[in-house]
Amino acid sequence: MNEIVIQKKIKVIDKNKYRLLILGILFDLIGMLSFTIPLIGEFSDVIWAPIAALLLKTMYKGKIGTIGGIIAFVEEALPGLDFIPTFTLTWVYTYLLKNK
Repeated sequence: MNEIVIQKKIKVIDKNKYRLLILGILFDLIGMLSFTIPLIGEFSDVIWAPIAALLLKTMYKGKIGTIGGIIAFVEEALPGLDFIPTFTLTWVYTYLLKNK
């Protein structure tokens, strides 16, 4: 006889996706710390810019990581742009906008 198979749709939660979001928010906050210490903060951006670029490139592979790393480096290296949450915006692009 014919059997009817009913399958439940199981929503799989990608834990790595949310781990990247938490790390991205944390790294964006670290990048914004230079606003709290005038003059010294801008010097810290010289150190943080290449670190942020490497972190973003490591977190997101391929073209997104490369372009994001370049943007993170420029954003951190130029004074006054620290308010841009590059890591979080990369996550939003990767997991919310890119799939649509």
